[in-house]
Amino acid sequence: MTSTEVTTGTEDSEPSGYAAARLHLLQQEAQSGPPRRAALARLTDEWLTGLFASAAERAGVRGAALVAVGGYGRGELSPRSDLDLLLLHDGTADAAALAALADGIWYPVWDLGLALDHSVRTPAEARRTAGEDLKVQLGLLDARPVAGDLGLVAGLRTAVLADWRNQAPKRLPALDELCRERAGRAGELQFLLEPDLKEARGGLRDATALRAVAASWVADAPREGLAEARRTLLDARDALHLTTGRATDRLALQEQDQVAGALGLLDADALLRQVYEAARTVSYATDVTWREVNRVLRARSARPRLRTLLGGAKPAPERTPLAEGVVEADGEVVLARSARPERDPLLTLRAAAAAAEAGLPLSRHLVRHLGTAAQPLPVPWPPQAREELVTLLGAGEATVGVWEALEAEGIITRLLPDWERVHCRPQRNPVHTWTVDRHLVETAVRASHLTRRVGRPDLLLVAALLHDIGKGWPGDHSVAGEVIARDMAARIGFDQQDVGVVATLVRHHLLLVDTATRRDLDDPATVRSVATAVGSASTLELLHALTESDALATGPAAWSSWRASLVADLVARVAALLAGEEPPTPEPLAPSAEQERLAVEALRTGGPVLSLHTRPEPAAEDGGPEPVGVELLIALPDRPGVLPAAAGVLALHRLTVRAADLRAVELPTELGETAGVLVLSWRVAAEYGSLPQAARLRADLVRALDGSLDIRARLAEREAAYPRRRGVKAPPPRVTVAAAGSRLATVIEVRAQDAPGLLHRIGRALEHSAVRVRSAHVSTLGANAVDTVYVTREDGRPLPAAEAAALARTLEEALK
Repeated sequence: MTSTEVTTGTEDSEPSGYAAARLHLLQQEAQSGPPRRAALARLTDEWLTGLFASAAERAGVRGAALVAVGGYGRGELSPRSDLDLLLLHDGTADAAALAALADGIWYPVWDLGLALDHSVRTPAEARRTAGEDLKVQLGLLDARPVAGDLGLVAGLRTAVLADWRNQAPKRLPALDELCRERAGRAGELQFLLEPDLKEARGGLRDATALRAVAASWVADAPREGLAEARRTLLDARDALHLTTGRATDRLALQEQDQVAGALGLLDADALLRQVYEAARTVSYATDVTWREVNRVLRARSARPRLRTLLGGAKPAPERTPLAEGVVEADGEVVLARSARPERDPLLTLRAAAAAAEAGLPLSRHLVRHLGTAAQPLPVPWPPQAREELVTLLGAGEATVGVWEALEAEGIITRLLPDWERVHCRPQRNPVHTWTVDRHLVETAVRASHLTRRVGRPDLLLVAALLHDIGKGWPGDHSVAGEVIARDMAARIGFDQQDVGVVATLVRHHLLLVDTATRRDLDDPATVRSVATAVGSASTLELLHALTESDALATGPAAWSSWRASLVADLVARVAALLAGEEPPTPEPLAPSAEQERLAVEALRTGGPVLSLHTRPEPAAEDGGPEPVGVELLIALPDRPGVLPAAAGVLALHRLTVRAADLRAVELPTELGETAGVLVLSWRVAAEYGSLPQAARLRADLVRALDGSLDIRARLAEREAAYPRRRGVKAPPPRVTVAAAGSRLATVIEVRAQDAPGLLHRIGRALEHSAVRVRSAHVSTLGANAVDTVYVTREDGRPLPAAEAAALARTLEEALK
């Protein structure tokens, strides 16, 4: 063995010895993080070195080395990490001897149940494979000798690095594209409820890609916080491996509390917030780095032509003024040479607004300089500062990148200290696409497209930015948010009246959509309660735009043409009331001509009569298909069990109930007496875009009423197959009586996990109470449903408070 070979004793090469030592190391609670990963890599090195030495001696192979690549090459071994190994040889050994050497290493690894990624190559073969496969080349950039001929490994490392740098103009764009494709598949780590710590954008793969870019000498990533972010992600993966006992990188919901505990964190939210902050650091570094890479590569490709044209002189970059103290240079926003951040407190917001308006990124050097040198704004802000903030928020999609750059340097929390509470805060509802802070910015982006609809676009944009600011505080976030928004609006420099408007918008930002989808709009009390809360037509106008912006920025499930039409209807009614028009008193006992016709037919036949009409649906906001809207009328002789039977049949036919109105009609009989006929008016949506068949609906309804169709059993089968998140336990249902909801009926609100036939279960529970159902309104958002039922006594009067409370308790127990 030559002096350049690595040797060790064989005592630790026994599998049982390594396995025991490995287990002991992983069970030591006092050692974690980088020290444990490094210790695990050293322990594995010693074991593999022993295996290599013994196998090489038996096979008679010289001129070979065992090389760790990828994460193992970096010494970043997590408890369940693969071992990425390359058996490098100089080509002098015969194939049988090499196979024996490889078997002497690979099989002991497999015998311990360790995952192994292995290859056997000469340096020339390794270089050739790296030139053909970008992933192989990335792994070799972290190549590290474990055992054998160090000179062989050093030569390969030198050659691979030289190839990487020489081929950078071709390989870096390919790496950029590889990262983008992966991000498209795995999503953005900083916004995912169950993020993949490795594959998602901002994860460990991107951190490794930044190392590769730095090795090319083309550009270097921002180093501030990057090492700590990488450590945070690796620590979380270590804890995930130890908690699950599996080689997984996905931080599943059911494992987050245990992982948080293993890391000494308070709960799963604290874990996600820490992971999101790390991912945001990596994502920002990724954006800045690839922007610099593309700039350098463009300059390199253009430089020979420019030098030819200019006789060898290096041209100075053009600097285009954008605002006072701010210029564009080489596709970025930078400070003018005359700018003095330490003397100009407005410069930060002015630069941000100018960048967003121009659709340009802020230079990293500019942001860092502003973060350290800029003077704080006086409180309250001067009018110019407020105007620059409004300009920034009103710039549309370009606002996001500029805002993220400011957040990366902590500038936003210095401008708006209360922002820290929502920074990287997760939202557990899967309907939400973004973290709280990003959702607020996205809402402002959506609001920027609606500014022509309102008289005060500045108030709309600021309210959009602040509407969920209370989510960092305990209790109702709208109530907490009103207080915080009042302080923040005053800090920004609005006068007392405008501060009041912003506070009202934040307090009631859910009012319109909740009322429109959960209340009876024909009830005067509904319209009057909204008008009282809003107070003025101008505030209603702003709240309407904020409602739409908020929903669109939440996610695709939060807004639809149906919701938009209900909200618009409510706004029109409230606007009329605020203009002095009193809402008409409803006459629930006056059926329409068609309802009366159906009631007469039901009385004549003694069975249910159905009528179906397609309702034209407005176009979807995103141009996608909307569910087919259907108006369904059912008339049948009044009898118990109609509501649960009808709701159950609709659920079996996969019809989503949006609203239901029930009324009793008294009709004369041939004997001169009167008989009661129940008329049900349903608004439903066909789940898969196909209209139901009235004949089949009627047949199933008849069977449900006579007991031959077991709706409960059929729905139980459907519910058992209903998609659920594994390991996620839904909270219990909650039933409440809405205070002052209506003068015509008692309003019962049911909040529960959405499932097929929920309205059927509610109706069945109500059948055992001495109440009549006047109408029902169904609102579903993601996995959560809010069903509102208007009930009265048998004589048509609202329930007394004690009876209503008892009914709510009974209903809640029945739904558990």
